[in-house]
Amino acid sequence: QVQLIESGGGLVQAGGSLRLSCAASGLTFSVYAMGWFRQVPGKEREFVAAISRVSGGSTAYSVSVKGRFTISRDNAKNMVYLQMNSLKPEDTALYYCAANRGNIYATSGEYDYWGRGTQVTVSS
Repeated sequence: QVQLIESGGGLVQAGGSLRLSCAASGLTFSVYAMGWFRQVPGKEREFVAAISRVSGGSTAYSVSVKGRFTISRDNAKNMVYLQMNSLKPEDTALYYCAANRGNIYATSGEYDYWGRGTQVTVSS
């Protein structure tokens, strides 16, 4: 059974930082590209960042987070991370970790597995 479990969310003031973690199990982690998405109630799920199969490999970011967020992975630990700096109130959302056997440009519909999310709230 595949599980993706996110952690690290919370309440932070604008300008602050958070580091999200996603622990993967039940899959061959190194054959999956990993992504982070976020969703606000009433809006569609939004792509945040993705990283290729290899630790230190290719990455992709949404325009809204590029330069502030950094995605990374540790294949030895089956973990993927999202370091979020200079947080803004508009970053408030439920953040999801996801896995796909394609590439970092996969759309949300092409992801095979999803976590349940971790809430990030940024106060102004």
